[in-house]
Amino acid sequence: MDLWTHPQLVAAVTSEDWGALLRTYRRLTGMSQMKLGELIGLVQPDVSAIERGRRRVTSMEVRQRIVSGLGVPPELRDEASVVPSLGLVGVAPDADLLARVTSAVDGTTRVDTATLDWLDRLLAEHRRAEDVIGSRPLVDIMRGQLRTVMELHASARGAVADRVVRLASEHAQFLAWMAQDQDDTATALAWYDRSHEWALEAGDADMAATTLNMKAHMAWSNGRATRCVRLAEASRWSAPGSSLGVQGMAVQMAARGHALNQEADEARRLLDEGQKLMALAAERPEDQPPWMYFYDETWFTLQRGMAELHLRAWPRAIEQLTTGLTALPDDYRRDKTWYRTCLAHALAGADEPQQALAVALESIPDAAEIGRPHAWNELHTTAALLLRRGAAEGKRLVTAFKECD
Repeated sequence: MDLWTHPQLVAAVTSEDWGALLRTYRRLTGMSQMKLGELIGLVQPDVSAIERGRRRVTSMEVRQRIVSGLGVPPELRDEASVVPSLGLVGVAPDADLLARVTSAVDGTTRVDTATLDWLDRLLAEHRRAEDVIGSRPLVDIMRGQLRTVMELHASARGAVADRVVRLASEHAQFLAWMAQDQDDTATALAWYDRSHEWALEAGDADMAATTLNMKAHMAWSNGRATRCVRLAEASRWSAPGSSLGVQGMAVQMAARGHALNQEADEARRLLDEGQKLMALAAERPEDQPPWMYFYDETWFTLQRGMAELHLRAWPRAIEQLTTGLTALPDDYRRDKTWYRTCLAHALAGADEPQQALAVALESIPDAAEIGRPHAWNELHTTAALLLRRGAAEGKRLVTAFKECD
């Protein structure tokens, strides 16, 4: 069989998961890290760091060395280009609009609302694409897109200039989220701070509050319950003009912090409050910011499941997560992977090892491809819980991890 028809290699190239690409290539060829490094012009410690996710490949030069040194076929390199893989058919500007975007960036004409409308739409499409393919293939694209937005600012005046700053703030928030998704905390915090500053400059209460909500989410991800609660509370008192949807997000983030602290009554009270805000927001969707498109009853059900998981209320967690996963559309591939791994954890906690194993095994391919590190770590937590309880399914799950790596 041709090496480059192997599905794991194809997936690694098209998703630009360089660590997975090097690991899989070595496993299939039996090559050492030192020998592989000679092929791609890197020393062995650098190869090891990339494989383990301790070093990110951001340089175009290093990427070119990898694809050339490994002999990645041209057709696979083409598939790794972002526009075909994101399904953005029809998003490209027409010839007239493209000329205006280009001339505005060059400073020869002033940016207009049609240009900004198109950039708004493009950002929305990228957000939805990230739900399907994960964050890794999009990071460099969004950095480049933000540079374009900032270049437009030089030729913008008045209300249009304010809108450019607002658009830059949205791009920075999305970049922060993607860094957070890849567990790059320092980069995420830097982008959230920049997004918050630009949101204040543009007078955008929704984005100013959202950056605090997402910092709360990051604190929750790192097990810092009190910081999570305080940042979520700050989101509400520091941006009182934010929409009902953004306020509801702040309330549920505070609830998750309380759940992490094992404060069940306060967590459930806040979840009830957040759900009421979410229902009110749903009555006026036109008043909600575009990045809150996912905020609905299904999503809130899954958040309740997450809180019950923290509280070790296993049956409640299983019920809420199962209900939410059943209703979650398939195009939320990244989220579906995450919540499925949480369900496996809840099943293991409820002494249902066979069901936990079945759900975990179903999750492994997507967790390995687009769910690292968070979904992947949740699967390891599930395996550890099964092993502590003496369930043979824990060993089977560990074996599956090794086969995947």
